[in-house]
Amino acid sequence: MKPLNQNRMTPKEKAQYIWMKLFQKQIEVTGSGDGNLCVEMALIAVNEILESFIITIPKHQTEYWEQVKHEITNL
Repeated sequence: MKPLNQNRMTPKEKAQYIWMKLFQKQIEVTGSGDGNLCVEMALIAVNEILESFIITIPKHQTEYWEQVKHEITNL
């Protein structure tokens, strides 16, 4: 998958991008891929982004990542 301009991805594109990176790595490491497991891992990653900030992130960024989480659940 060719990297997109990550600064301009829609939440749906970002969800697909994160999922695909995890799926490709899983295939590389294990020889097979489990799409449902990649959804779970992607949700963990996004939750870490949302919960790990020492300072409060701007509302528009929080909303963006919440939309990414929603799109991941639709994969």
